[in-house]
Amino acid sequence: MSENKYTITAALPYANGPLHLGHVAGVYLPADIFVRYLRMTEQDVVFVCGSDEHGAAITLRAKKEGTTPKAIVDKYHQINSTAFNDFDISFDIYSRTSNEIHHKTASDYFKKLNDKGSFIEQTTEQYYDEEFKQFLADRYITGTCPNCQNENAYGDQCEKCGSTLSPTELINPVSTLSGKTPVLKQTSHWFLPLDKHEDWLRSWIKDGVLDGKQHHNPKDWRNQVVGQCMSWIDGGLKPRAMTRDLDWGVPVPVEGAEGKVLYVWLDAPIGYISATKEWAQQNGKNWEDYWTGDRKLVHFIGKDNIVFHAIIFPVLLKEHGDFVLPDNVPAYEFLNLEGDKFSTSRNWAVWLHEYIAENPTKIDELKYVLTAIAPESKDSEFTWKEFQARINNELADILGNFVNRAVVLTHKYFEGKVPALGNTTDTDKEVIAEMEKFPAKIGELIMKYKLREAQAEAINLARLGNKYLADTEPWKLAKTDMERVKTIMNVALQITANLSIVFAPFLPKKAQKIGEFVNFDSKNWGFAGKSDLLPEGHQLNKASILIEKIDDAFVDLQVEKLKESSAMNNSNFPPQKEEVAFDDFMKMDIRVGEIIAAERVPKADKLLKLTVDTGLDKRTVVSGIAEHYQPEDIVGTKVSILMNLAPRKIRGVESQGMILMAENENGELSFISPEKAFNAGGEIR
Repeated sequence: MSENKYTITAALPYANGPLHLGHVAGVYLPADIFVRYLRMTEQDVVFVCGSDEHGAAITLRAKKEGTTPKAIVDKYHQINSTAFNDFDISFDIYSRTSNEIHHKTASDYFKKLNDKGSFIEQTTEQYYDEEFKQFLADRYITGTCPNCQNENAYGDQCEKCGSTLSPTELINPVSTLSGKTPVLKQTSHWFLPLDKHEDWLRSWIKDGVLDGKQHHNPKDWRNQVVGQCMSWIDGGLKPRAMTRDLDWGVPVPVEGAEGKVLYVWLDAPIGYISATKEWAQQNGKNWEDYWTGDRKLVHFIGKDNIVFHAIIFPVLLKEHGDFVLPDNVPAYEFLNLEGDKFSTSRNWAVWLHEYIAENPTKIDELKYVLTAIAPESKDSEFTWKEFQARINNELADILGNFVNRAVVLTHKYFEGKVPALGNTTDTDKEVIAEMEKFPAKIGELIMKYKLREAQAEAINLARLGNKYLADTEPWKLAKTDMERVKTIMNVALQITANLSIVFAPFLPKKAQKIGEFVNFDSKNWGFAGKSDLLPEGHQLNKASILIEKIDDAFVDLQVEKLKESSAMNNSNFPPQKEEVAFDDFMKMDIRVGEIIAAERVPKADKLLKLTVDTGLDKRTVVSGIAEHYQPEDIVGTKVSILMNLAPRKIRGVESQGMILMAENENGELSFISPEKAFNAGGEIR
């Protein structure tokens, strides 16, 4: 195979939660298989990824957990990078966008495009939360999707139908901060005028032609990628803001942009470049060699990221002027779980780090199943029953059984030494010829991003070996024709050695173990099919169990755990917050108070202005309980009040504390009152 140069990226996972099997099956595992094959065929390749640590999703998680964005990204970067390492995903580098090298790279990139006039500065109306006094990034707004009527769509995307949205398209928008309807307010941002790029994008995506030259074969791109992009282009592209009003991210590096950061979908893809820079510095390479010239850039992503990697990022790359554009964007559809969609909010998921912790010896088994059901062209489903069936019926009964018989019979009849290939029959010749074709066939499928078919062909080589032994029955011939047995076992062992080669991209640990059985290092042989990998007299090692079968108890346990964790998470109550130190709790001054006056806050449906006798003073507290209590009904009520909360203006009224409330699963509120007739001022501890 002629040498090509590849830069392979896998979508940067948000560092706001752990990875589940849907993420793995749709991005990281297929990318790893592709890269492992390229390395085996001695291609020049770098494989980059890292944590996406900016954007509103991070700040939302931080607010939800009562912590800082940095604490969130540090926590989940560690969890996910460890999980990737333990799952044997072979990144050359797994970086993070909070690194200084990334901030500088992204900042310089924006400045270059801005200096070239690639952006247009516009003042537009953006949603603003009047209570929190801030503009709302896309993920701070939810509402009804205009396409599928999902009532929980985000301002940038509907996760139910996959539509990419803008906040103003949402029906009945609501701020996730205050729970109220936001207002539109003017703000200035830098926009990327995508409409000016429609002509070359259409030619490049539909025909594979860039600047009048054939850039790639459009037939190699998946239909869903081309279809989604052309739908966007044919519908008319619109300028898209490349900056946001946030305080977490890469600051916009131009004057007049205080309080603004780079849009995460400009920031994150540049993370591929900054990660390459970081890797190059660590390895004495020139990073530009991996983003310029005749490199083939390939983005492995999920289908919800198609527009960003096949339209927006290519425009940014082309505007920069120095970088290559993607040769392919093999996007995957969604993986479902046991009859339902993966859902982090409902905890309907199999988390990668938890699976690894509980099943450290079943890493390749999971890889095999996820590749066998990979959602390459349509949504697919993971079930524990299918997990069991594929491991038992395919890996154990076909691959494991054949390898075990080939090695054990050689030890039994020939003291573990490879016997000579004697006279070959037509059957032997047909099997040898077929065996030699498998690596090329598998490699061709991998290069066409048909990894499911490629792995299926690898297991078919084991099927060929099983059938060969079943047809020739060397255990019977051993009684009468040991010369014939020698030939049969030689052929069977050559198949075994080839199996250690063809399974190396898919099941690296199992492939290595097969190689250890026959004392063969596939690393020295590339990916070529040969019938003389093991010479006559070559000494084998003893075989052990390659694949352990999965029993029903394992399946039942996994299904039950999934249901229990989801049920616990779906109790309609929020999860326990992170632990706090006792000393921190003791800083809170909570006392019994008595409401002595109550009235509605003008133009605020949810707020009541309360006057509370705390035993120490009489103070004003604004409380969001107007939908649950009438002002006249609560005068004289004993309540729990947090005294030493910093004062804060809410709708023009200074609130000097917080009334503590209990909330049930239906969202109803209730005062927390002492059961005895305690006077105002009594401490609660």
